[in-house]
Amino acid sequence: MGKLTITEALAEIKTIGKRLDKKRGLVFSFLGRDERIRDPFSKEGGSQQVVAAEMQSIHDLEERLVSIRTKIQEANGRISITLQNETRTILQWLAWRKEVAPDLQQFYTKLASQLQQLRKEAQAKGMVVMGANVRVGEGQQVVQILVNLDEKKLMEDGEKLESILGELDGQLSLKNATEFVEV
Repeated sequence: MGKLTITEALAEIKTIGKRLDKKRGLVFSFLGRDERIRDPFSKEGGSQQVVAAEMQSIHDLEERLVSIRTKIQEANGRISITLQNETRTILQWLAWRKEVAPDLQQFYTKLASQLQQLRKEAQAKGMVVMGANVRVGEGQQVVQILVNLDEKKLMEDGEKLESILGELDGQLSLKNATEFVEV
């Protein structure tokens, strides 16, 4: 066991993945051989022993991978980050970024697009599109489409979302570089 920063642990996970690919490839390559051909691993005890050793090595690397991932998840569950007055654990922020943020971005974009389309269609028909907080003066006869959404707030919410995502990336990089896991 040793101490690694989360960044180092994540890098080791990538390295383990590459090592596993190579070891699995070797096992496939020497799964069987023609007995008439000289065993290329005769000095190492034979192909059968090399394959068995590689299978054990694969298992050991997989266990290391699980251990590292588990330690990172444990750390992410205890380390908190505050972004724009909202505090969550890294685990919660990661889940939010994966499960909520993309749909929220898409929702905000679609709302803005629909509002533009509504405005365009209404203007083509000689109508006036009015925001939720805008009223027509007394005595005016205007056919209007009322928007049931505060467009300014929608824009601010979209900007806030983008800001949080940017800040989150920065905070994750910082925490990954400075927080340690024991693996």
